[in-house]
Amino acid sequence: MIEAMIFDLDGTLVETEEIKALSYARAAVALRPDLDEALVQHAFADLVGLSRSEVAQALLERFDLAAAAQARMAEFGVATAWQAFVQVRLNIYDALLYDPELLRRAAYSHNLALLQSVRSAGIKVGLATMSYCPQVQRVLSILGLHDSFDFIASRDDVEHGKPDPEIYLLVARELGVTPGHCIVLEDSPTGVQAGLAAGMNVIAVTTALTKPRFRDSTLLNRCWIVDDPATLPDVVRWCIVRHEQFIVAAGNKV
Repeated sequence: MIEAMIFDLDGTLVETEEIKALSYARAAVALRPDLDEALVQHAFADLVGLSRSEVAQALLERFDLAAAAQARMAEFGVATAWQAFVQVRLNIYDALLYDPELLRRAAYSHNLALLQSVRSAGIKVGLATMSYCPQVQRVLSILGLHDSFDFIASRDDVEHGKPDPEIYLLVARELGVTPGHCIVLEDSPTGVQAGLAAGMNVIAVTTALTKPRFRDSTLLNRCWIVDDPATLPDVVRWCIVRHEQFIVAAGNKV
């Protein structure tokens, strides 16, 4: 039976991916004023779910930002251009995160309702996010979600980011649940890959940023890709039923 549900944070419970896209775009323009913010935001859509270093390095290369970032390495006391770019971007992102109303408006009400419903049903709940602890704590505090999870894992807790399954396996281990008895709720193909690699049941809830990528993806059967969040509870219930049917069928073969 399903014993745990593990949620992603950014783009799943709250649309911070859009805020991240804006912060990367503004940071890129700060380094290269001739750039169009919209172009950088569009490029970020292909990088949703990757680690901070991977996103920064990809954007540095794509928009020829390395020289401008290198010029600011001493300012931030860092050793690489991508780290300087990240510092420029974090100053912008942190300022955006300190707007409580912005975050509350960005919350996904359907997914948050599912979270509370799952908890009420006695199913264990975990959080597996590629954001770092300070940003995670800020978001959870504003949304009042600190006590909604049995275990929280952030990028600080793992060596390898998604699509590596490390973070999902860590959460399952801390929850005391077999990976195959977990449902993962994700918004990005990278996160879906991580959940699948962990041997878990995965449901994708798309966003404006990730929907085009799932449209062209073969990662999941279409029935496990949710474009309308109002249908999410039904999809989760069906996933639980299918899992129980599989367990019964497997037992009958023994």
